Amino acid sequence: MKVAVVGATGLVGTKMLEVLAERNFPVSELIPVASARSVGKEVIFKGKGYKVVSMEDGIAAQPAVAIFSAGGSTSLEWAPKYAAAGIRVIDNSSAWRMDPTKKLVVPEVNASVLTSDDFIIANPNCSTIQMVVALQPLHEKYKIKRVVVSTYQSVTGTGKQAVDQLFNERKGEKLTADQMAYKYQIDLNVIPQIDVFLENGYTKEEMKMVKETCKIMQDDTIKVTATTVRIPVVGGHSESVNVEFENEFDLNELTALLSKAPGVVVQQDDAAQFYPMPLWAHEKDDVFVGRLRRDETQAKTLNMWIVSDNLRKGAATNAVQIAEYLLSKNMI
Repeated sequence: MKVAVVGATGLVGTKMLEVLAERNFPVSELIPVASARSVGKEVIFKGKGYKVVSMEDGIAAQPAVAIFSAGGSTSLEWAPKYAAAGIRVIDNSSAWRMDPTKKLVVPEVNASVLTSDDFIIANPNCSTIQMVVALQPLHEKYKIKRVVVSTYQSVTGTGKQAVDQLFNERKGEKLTADQMAYKYQIDLNVIPQIDVFLENGYTKEEMKMVKETCKIMQDDTIKVTATTVRIPVVGGHSESVNVEFENEFDLNELTALLSKAPGVVVQQDDAAQFYPMPLWAHEKDDVFVGRLRRDETQAKTLNMWIVSDNLRKGAATNAVQIAEYLLSKNMI
């Protein structure tokens, strides 16, 4: 099976290659694709070197599936061209997520919506992915009314320049504006802005979480409000989530339900001070849940803490899992 990775030299593209290898996805031939400035560079996959090719050559190679992580504008231009050539596209950008004609998929939640007619499939926002994996089993059992989420997102969510900014600041280097991924210092700081501000006062990242959650969980009655924050952590996003249900819940039963949910690992032991943290989620594909407790100010309401590796489950792993589902249904 020929597999193209578009944006193969970027942070997420590199992680996609790692995940494809680790999960033993049946790649007979890898086609690494990137922008013109990266053509001819070499990427390593399963110990073998592959030359990066252009967008046009990626289509000409006729892969069965192309996993895109090359930015929204690139996806808008090129995903339809790949799809028109009969190549299934799994896109990691925000380009197609809210397009009503495109499916937005987290395999543990809604893989069943995919059909053989879907040639451009959207991979959700990293923060949304980890939250809905934990929320879906609770919604099925107790029916969610409202979600209040505050995120603590790592700099890898922005990219390599942000990682460089953090470490250079930590070393005490003075940076010019063009060296900074953020307007402000990120080391020893917290920035309550991810993406641009919209007219309603929320950021684009916050509204992504609102809209994507309802689309993935296929329920527009769920009310979601979000505050997304960048913190000086290299990898792994964390979320404080307050969930109001329509139905009453037993905390022990709810915890057991989460423990059995696909893709979820419960880390909860107050006496041992054991709870999810980005350090422990690093390079893992699971969504880690802990700090499960009742909201004592409101009936039928839960507080929970959710952590996941944003480059893996939040991006690369989720995309590969979509490809695995397509393969299992003979769609590729």
